[in-house]
Amino acid sequence: MSDPRPIGVFDSGVGGVSVLREIRALLPAEDLLYCADSGHAPYGEKPQALITARSLELCGFLLEQGAKALVLACNTATAAAAQAIRAQWPDVPVIGMEPAVKPATAATKNGVVGVLATTGTLESARFAALLDQFGKNVRVLTRPGTGLVEAVERGEQGSARLFSLLESHLAPLLTGGADVIVLGCTHYVFLRKQVEAIVGSGVQVIDTGEAVAAQVQRKLSERGMLASPRGGSEQFWASGELAAVEHALGVLWPGFSGGKPLPPSDCMISLSERSS
Repeated sequence: MSDPRPIGVFDSGVGGVSVLREIRALLPAEDLLYCADSGHAPYGEKPQALITARSLELCGFLLEQGAKALVLACNTATAAAAQAIRAQWPDVPVIGMEPAVKPATAATKNGVVGVLATTGTLESARFAALLDQFGKNVRVLTRPGTGLVEAVERGEQGSARLFSLLESHLAPLLTGGADVIVLGCTHYVFLRKQVEAIVGSGVQVIDTGEAVAAQVQRKLSERGMLASPRGGSEQFWASGELAAVEHALGVLWPGFSGGKPLPPSDCMISLSERSS
């Protein structure tokens, strides 16, 4: 039994492509749909009501395109809207994500964990529940990564300005003694090499993209919804400035070649389709 319908994935911008990359690596036969809500990025600084409304709209759009499952490739959107999305579409597999507090608390050797995430994630009830469940026996230091999402949205990777910004965000976590750093935003995963260069080999850096991909595989397998072996494809949509999103995706997704816009009445702009 197989299901050729695509998997729908969305994020507040291009950061969720880091999750899309893990899904593609694990599930090469699946067709993937990706929505980058760059016109409303970053979600971490937005009111929860707006994040929920946008998340519901994006999920509705992906389902209209034939998505068989929804992946919330955004910690902030998961915290704000996962419950509402599951209530709206109870028969659709919905896979969210959350900062890797559990594996970080298991990995720390000195009992100090640092979490770099958006303000929305750090202030969410979901994050508080994670701390309550897994953080009781460790010290968890948090830092909002202000400005980092915007840098990734610009396709910025190796600039001195970005490196300096990362240093300023990581310094309090390192000074506090963290020997594990959690990248609690999908955008930050694209800055992993710079983070590792700053924190050094004695500090472990963790994110949850691979675990989310494994959860997608499990949920689809349990329901007999995996695609038959073949070469999968990707389609991309975005809100916001088309040229800027195309530039960022060109940096972050090998093979991305840019665009065909949908009519202006559509809330999304179709960017490209590529067969693997």
